[in-house]
Amino acid sequence: MENYYASIIESPVGKMTILADDNFVYCITFEEKNIEALTENELTIRVAKQLEDYFNGELKNFNFPIKQKGTEFQQEVWQNLLKIPYGETISYAKFSEHKPLAIRAIAAANGKNNIAIVIPCHRVIGSNGKLVGYAGGLWRKQWLLQHEREIAQKGQTTFKF
Repeated sequence: MENYYASIIESPVGKMTILADDNFVYCITFEEKNIEALTENELTIRVAKQLEDYFNGELKNFNFPIKQKGTEFQQEVWQNLLKIPYGETISYAKFSEHKPLAIRAIAAANGKNNIAIVIPCHRVIGSNGKLVGYAGGLWRKQWLLQHEREIAQKGQTTFKF
């Protein structure tokens, strides 16, 4: 029988819930979750600390086991998101150039990512440079991108909605 655990952190972009089983983190979200029956474990505590370090500008790469349910195609998209460098953005057109006819499917898979920040779907922007589609809200996406650029010393950038 698998056990489930949760931790909550307060971040500059709101409360975040971390959900894990005995071995993997399967969700990091801004959404309210009913976790009253769940306790923390070493993994959720470790993830909470890494997220706090990220928000403090002390961590750029996460190192804990993640696993989320999805199709083979979604898994491929999520793996490709992990290749986008910290502090940088990429357009949907560029991100999908290896499968240009699948741009909408790639965008949909991006939107189904349940591991916020760690799988950096926030780093994908519209081809015109505008911020588009982020489940946590465009204001959070803007904050995350500006935070990463400042920490990476890539200059402060104003993003358009």
